[in-house]
Amino acid sequence: MSKVGKVLELFYSTNDGRINTTELALDSKGVIEDKYYNKNIQRSVLITSQDSYVLAKKHGIDAPYSALGENILIDYNPYYLKPGARVMIGELVLEISQNCTLCNSLAKVDPKLPKILKEDRGIFAKVISGATIKKDDDIYLIN
Repeated sequence: MSKVGKVLELFYSTNDGRINTTELALDSKGVIEDKYYNKNIQRSVLITSQDSYVLAKKHGIDAPYSALGENILIDYNPYYLKPGARVMIGELVLEISQNCTLCNSLAKVDPKLPKILKEDRGIFAKVISGATIKKDDDIYLIN
């Protein structure tokens, strides 16, 4: 295992909006309090790098954290990881399942955002071993 970064922010979605939290509980069905819990196991966790927000800002878009729909915002860019790669955060083990597809919700932030972040919005993962993670937890790449 090699340490690659830290958790910066944690979020989950409710019917009333996005919630920023200091810890997030996950199990094999996804983020436990999230409205998308147990909807699509392959897309149960969205990991986004702060690099995505930096890229948006370079194009004049000042999007607040969570605007990209992420559950876990990190200071490491995992977008090159292939499906099947695994990361560990605390006791949580996630397996990368696919790159994040673009959705219309990004255009609500700014009409240019979907094109700018075409390959850089985030990466989906499924939970292999559930746990509760916290802000500032270290992230490890499992070799």
